[in-house]
Amino acid sequence: MNELELRDVTHTYGREPVLAGVDLDVPAGSLTAVLGASGSGKTTLLRVIAGFERIESGVVRLGGTVVDDGKHAVPPERRRIGYVPQDGALFPHLRVAANVGFGLGRRPDRKQVGELLELVGLGGLERRYPHELSGGQQQRVALARALAVEPAVVLLDEPFSALDAAMRASVRRDVANILRERGTTTVLVTHDQDEALSMSDRVAILRGGRIVADSRPDVLYRTPVDADIAMFLGEANLLPGTVEGGGVVATGLGRLVLQEGAFQGELGTPVTVLVRPEQIEARTRNAVPAGGGIAAHVNECAFFGHDAVLRVATTGGDQLLVRITGPGAPPLDSDVLLTVRGQVMAWERSAG
Repeated sequence: MNELELRDVTHTYGREPVLAGVDLDVPAGSLTAVLGASGSGKTTLLRVIAGFERIESGVVRLGGTVVDDGKHAVPPERRRIGYVPQDGALFPHLRVAANVGFGLGRRPDRKQVGELLELVGLGGLERRYPHELSGGQQQRVALARALAVEPAVVLLDEPFSALDAAMRASVRRDVANILRERGTTTVLVTHDQDEALSMSDRVAILRGGRIVADSRPDVLYRTPVDADIAMFLGEANLLPGTVEGGGVVATGLGRLVLQEGAFQGELGTPVTVLVRPEQIEARTRNAVPAGGGIAAHVNECAFFGHDAVLRVATTGGDQLLVRITGPGAPPLDSDVLLTVRGQVMAWERSAG
């Protein structure tokens, strides 16, 4: 099996620690996204896995075999790892077929190269040069080249960041489908939250040189381990609240039910409460049934076609984001009543 395992991996540049005890498990055949801010060490992590950088301490295992323990390391060419860099790094003077077959020796199998190009949707483009392809097609060539050596693991280093928004969404969907169909163990590093959440089986958050959270995308989004991760994974309303007991917290949006995994605490404990914008309903006053809601005023409205994001201010002084899907978004400068759908996440609030 081609599972990937890192245990307490450290790496420094000069005196600057970049990886400070990374623990990461990538199950065989899965796609794991490593998400982190710029400069968090994401690319260094990939280079350590590939063997381009040596670790100071810890262990890197591939398929149960140690490939680096800080003392001895298997060279990159013997690790059976395919690497797709951010810019594709295609040879501009070689045709597409030659780029794909580069790692297959001096006389690559034309049939194998053709099958790989068919796999990535580029059949018939063997004789084109990279400059004759779109950005998305170039990334597909880079993927085909990585798959040509039948790798145990494929590493993707922000490979879609140079593409425009529409192309990025379609190319990453196709790439994810190709890798899953082949059962290829894959690590994707990115700073794009939508990319990580939509493509991967698991998401690991890299912060301060460590993996601080690792779970399924839906679990990580619904139950982040702290407020910083909540904000990093998407738009978030963070409200002060007070534990009332019985799984209920009092906030400026009313009494809300805490979900499993949220801090429960003792009666009266101050907490920080997470309410996602899509959890809040905003209705004009004459459209709210008996029971009402929290009064607010719409100060801003950003329309995106498939949805709209309102910035509202409650009479209690809270500034909130509200995401409205479908038609019927309250107009700018209107008065609305807010209600919260579902359960919420919370963490104990420090005295500071």
